[in-house]
Amino acid sequence: MATEASNGPKRARGRPKNFDRSIALRQAMKLFWERGYEGASFDDLITAMGISPSSFYNSFGSKERLYQEATEAFMARSSEWFAGELGAAIDAKTAFHQLLNAAAREATLDDMPSGCMISLAGTHVSPALIALRDRMAGYRRAGQSAMADRIRRGISEGDVPKDTNVEALAAFYSALSRGMVVQARDGASRERLLEIVEVGMRAWPAVPSGHARANHQRSRAQSPATSARVSPK
Repeated sequence: MATEASNGPKRARGRPKNFDRSIALRQAMKLFWERGYEGASFDDLITAMGISPSSFYNSFGSKERLYQEATEAFMARSSEWFAGELGAAIDAKTAFHQLLNAAAREATLDDMPSGCMISLAGTHVSPALIALRDRMAGYRRAGQSAMADRIRRGISEGDVPKDTNVEALAAFYSALSRGMVVQARDGASRERLLEIVEVGMRAWPAVPSGHARANHQRSRAQSPATSARVSPK
């Protein structure tokens, strides 16, 4: 015999409420970007992501796996503009100038945390997180390596002096860009970062005067391989 209670509202059972995984991951990325791995607690993460603990574990497995996905999402987002500016069909100095200007803009976006999620990530971690530290260092080395490759391309194309210390120049501009994001995190404006870029570009090695490049510029402009932008990873 049915009771009156059976006609009342039923309690939800079964699977937890569905959520948009991509949106939750974006929110986690922003929190890790703002606070770092250890600074983002589990409770802070699930609150920012708008999900339950069970949904968190079912969808992401662990905090470390979530952080890995978040950094991959950040790299997918940033590699497009980074590779695009660095791989543009222009001379190397202009490419680096535009790259650093883009870095200044990206470090001061209104809808994102200031600075860069990768530049200083994992530099101080507990022994249990050494693998995370090494992964972040690998991302930073890859960025500097891409800069070195672009300088070598400039040497081969004639717009960078042949005697340039490629690794040192790449390290300098890598260090400059990381310093800029620290400045941004400390409250520096985009205008100040752009001023830093202008000072930093004075360190670019000058091509000897009288070095003709008209024919090279024409051949490079006609080459599909060099005019194509570098695809993001």
